[in-house]
Amino acid sequence: MSCDESVSKRRPVCYCPVVIRAGALLAIVSFGFVISCLTSGFAHADDWYPYYNEDEYTEFYTPPNPLPDVPPGDLIRTEPSRLVLEPSGQLGHIMANGTRIMYRSTDGRGNPNVVTGTYFEPWNAWPGQGPRPLIVYGPGTQGQGDQCAPSRQFNQGIHWSPYLDFMFNYEELFVATLVARGFAIVMTDYEGLGTIGVTHTYVNRLSQGHAMLDAARAARLLPDTSLTPAGPTAFWGYSQGGGAAASAAELASSYAPDVNVVGTFAGAPPADLIDLIPYADGSALVGVIGYALNSVFQTYPEAEPKIRSVLTPRGQDFVDKTRDQCVGESLTKFMFRHLQPYFNQPISELLHDPQFRGIFELQKLGTLKPNAPVLLNSNRYDPLVPYAPVVQLARDWCAKGSDIEMRTNEQPPFLNKAVVNHALPMLVDGEPAMQWLADRFNGVPTAPNCGQV
Repeated sequence: MSCDESVSKRRPVCYCPVVIRAGALLAIVSFGFVISCLTSGFAHADDWYPYYNEDEYTEFYTPPNPLPDVPPGDLIRTEPSRLVLEPSGQLGHIMANGTRIMYRSTDGRGNPNVVTGTYFEPWNAWPGQGPRPLIVYGPGTQGQGDQCAPSRQFNQGIHWSPYLDFMFNYEELFVATLVARGFAIVMTDYEGLGTIGVTHTYVNRLSQGHAMLDAARAARLLPDTSLTPAGPTAFWGYSQGGGAAASAAELASSYAPDVNVVGTFAGAPPADLIDLIPYADGSALVGVIGYALNSVFQTYPEAEPKIRSVLTPRGQDFVDKTRDQCVGESLTKFMFRHLQPYFNQPISELLHDPQFRGIFELQKLGTLKPNAPVLLNSNRYDPLVPYAPVVQLARDWCAKGSDIEMRTNEQPPFLNKAVVNHALPMLVDGEPAMQWLADRFNGVPTAPNCGQV
């Protein structure tokens, strides 16, 4: 344990070098605390509720109408952001100053949109080579309701509003560690997550990749930061965030050649959504299928009538409810449900429908070449995001001459439908991924293993 009085003018800050272990414990304790409140009749609800008030977010998160005619990545508005690990703000600090941002980006069909996020200016100096590096952080699955946006959750730590709308900000585990090590972070909310009036375009390849790249541009336009205009940038993400990071890596050359990309960590990226559906079926996180269908309705509204025509009343209810939920609520209400009762046709037939398949093909990763090294991580026995498509993604990128390192986690199957072996590798692989990104910023040679994939 060490304390550093120089990093903050407010008070000495103590931190453990192995923040991830402490963060994992905090996650377990905090999640247990949420459950205890829910199951005890909300005995302390009055103490919680003031930390989430939708009205306080309305002005910032409402997009301007019309949208400003500015280039992708330009800042639309900013404001200071309160950063806490839990609602009271008394259990420690994220060692950074937070700025909430709204910036111009591009949706999945090439139209202008706005996206929100958070920039973290570290209190600690960057101990490595060159100027302070920027990591563009793609969050994992949060849900689809506006209240789930990471830029809102960093103000709360643990989100709750009556009655089952709850969420623990698990991304703070890694952000707290990265900023303590001197990395600047900008975390996107993605399209529609937080932004009022727009449905979150969950796992849309183009929308998420654009949001990541434009976040990098927006962060460097902020005044009074330690970033340099053309400094080094890397992408980070796991699960949904892994897909967003992978998309940014392969879109960078064409969409944002001005961003100086030095590397990408993409953990458990959903590289082929068709293969994900049978894995999600009957799992604790079957609600992600509802998020994905609502994402299709937002980006491809011409497909909505046909999709709704094959939904049973239960299916309609499933899709409509998940649209406003965070993961915590979707888990409690839909865990372990099977998908077939939500459809009036066999799912296997629907997956071969040309219109549906065409939409899925648009989301497939691996058709473009990343312009910088990529570290891919996947658990061979991942019960939610299948391993085989991640391997195929590595092969596709390797065939294009990319610098790819593919690492396989061998945690054996355990409580598969509870998706334990999807969540745990995020913690297990996190520290090596941080070291890998630090090596990219410090000019250490890569160790590609395309010949072994």
